Amino acid sequence: MLTYIIKRLLGMFPLLWGIITISFMVIHLAPGKPSALTEAMNPRVSSEVRERLNKLYGLDRPLPIQYFDWCRKIVTLDFGVSFIDGRPVIRKIGERLPLTVFINLTSLFIILFLGIIIGLKCASQAGSLYDHFMSLLVFIGFAMPGFWLSLLLMDFFGLKLRWLPISGITSLDFEYFTFWGKAGDLLRHLALPLFVSCFGGLAGISRYIRQNTLEILKTPYIRAARARGLTRSAVLIQHALPNTLLPVVTILGLSIPGLIGGSVIFESIFALPGVGRLFYEAVMARDYPMIMAELVIGAALTLWGNFLADIAYSYVDPRIRYKR
Repeated sequence: MLTYIIKRLLGMFPLLWGIITISFMVIHLAPGKPSALTEAMNPRVSSEVRERLNKLYGLDRPLPIQYFDWCRKIVTLDFGVSFIDGRPVIRKIGERLPLTVFINLTSLFIILFLGIIIGLKCASQAGSLYDHFMSLLVFIGFAMPGFWLSLLLMDFFGLKLRWLPISGITSLDFEYFTFWGKAGDLLRHLALPLFVSCFGGLAGISRYIRQNTLEILKTPYIRAARARGLTRSAVLIQHALPNTLLPVVTILGLSIPGLIGGSVIFESIFALPGVGRLFYEAVMARDYPMIMAELVIGAALTLWGNFLADIAYSYVDPRIRYKR
């Protein structure tokens, strides 16, 4: 196992370097430059001003020099400064990171908790009215786009009923609230984003658990457990559930990069000051350092998540062993 771990860790570096190289080339080959935004805001901008902006951003140098300079900075985790306001990229990401991580961790916990319960119950009552109803709800969750669901919820709960706010993270008079008033205000602002974040993911994990549990319930050792007189809940929780965790491990591994950049859509729609919205704003403004920083972080987290999932397989399923 130790040899396998070392090989995987060493293999991450060339793969991450390849992702960084491809991302760098694609970004710089895409049409439009950061100075184009300034030119669009003021059509009278002269060619001299555009040249000064390109020199300020370091875009007047040959592309290979820009690439090697970027790689040199990455080694020291220096992502440069933002083209928008000149602030360090890592500081801007750090300011937005807590909200994004909180939303995604909370939604991930809700998805796993409810998804496992729904999946086990559907498997134990396969073919029942409950199973058909949850299957219909799951298909709706798969088919409904997140942005469309967000707009429907904003229109119904925010504009028509006026129960929940539709944008931002706090109210204008938030600083005058009591402690519990502030907590309630935050929960009201996060209710719709959390629901949108959980709805689609809940559909996926519950289907995985249901299908795996149905296959496991047909195995001989489950029939032997029932023959010993164990209750249905004991069979499901003690014997079937541990063997249905492989897809959960995979989803957890793939969810690690989503903790940082998996909320671009609903953060932009609900105007939440998170990392996802920051990435969207960077793309619209051609902010190359910010875009590259989030791509590098996302790629590193994806590789790390896959690595942790592979290692966790051997602990969830004793039959899986990694050889040299």
